Amino acid sequence: MAKWTPKHEAPEPLEGPVVATITGGTILWFVLFLVQLPFYGWFDDHGHLWWVWTCLAGAGLGLIGIWYVRGRDAAIKRAAASGASAPDSGTDHKGTSGATA
Repeated sequence: MAKWTPKHEAPEPLEGPVVATITGGTILWFVLFLVQLPFYGWFDDHGHLWWVWTCLAGAGLGLIGIWYVRGRDAAIKRAAASGASAPDSGTDHKGTSGATA
């Protein structure tokens, strides 16, 4: 069996509104938690109490996700700003000349 080799390069990853997506999902999990609270007794009687706590866990993990993606976005913007403001001096990232002797 021959080894598979790609015939073309992989496309660039898509960047979308990550912070808005995570925030929307977090809000959705929290709303689902609040909607289920009035039926807490029914969920408990039928053995489905984990549904309520799953929604709360999703909202809590979403808060961590919001914190993470906001920091990621800020780091990407800082890197882009520092890359755009630094003039290209013909050296590579190790500080040595690009030319070989």
